[in-house]
Amino acid sequence: IYDAAMKYEQDNVPLVIFAGDLYGNGSSRDWAAKGTVLLGVRAVIAGSFERIHRSNLIGMGVLPLEFADGQSAKALGLTGTEQVTIEHVADIKPRQEVDVKITREDGSTVTAKTTVRIDTENELDYYRNGGILQYVLRNLAREAS
Repeated sequence: IYDAAMKYEQDNVPLVIFAGDLYGNGSSRDWAAKGTVLLGVRAVIAGSFERIHRSNLIGMGVLPLEFADGQSAKALGLTGTEQVTIEHVADIKPRQEVDVKITREDGSTVTAKTTVRIDTENELDYYRNGGILQYVLRNLAREAS
């Protein structure tokens, strides 16, 4: 996984994880989210999220998106070879519905309906700044100037 992630990083390809229900269930250690971002993952699209892990992803600047009812990576027939485009990511709002365009190797496309699982304006601020640390550092720098 590490070697593949480093190759994608070298090629400037951001990564997306597709997952099932209760993504992040288990130990709520924040290193799970840190490892995710260090591997170059920019978004996780899942059936649902474990509460603390969802918050930790946002705190690391990773976008959590939840599939609409009835949709999943399996239902969409995803193989891992697709290219993913998250529509209007720069303009997202808490709990907004967002289309995810998935382009298959043969050029055909399918659209996944998702909901942004950033639930508050504070979480949106963290995400837009690339995570909590960057948010705090930017605010400290602003206050110092």
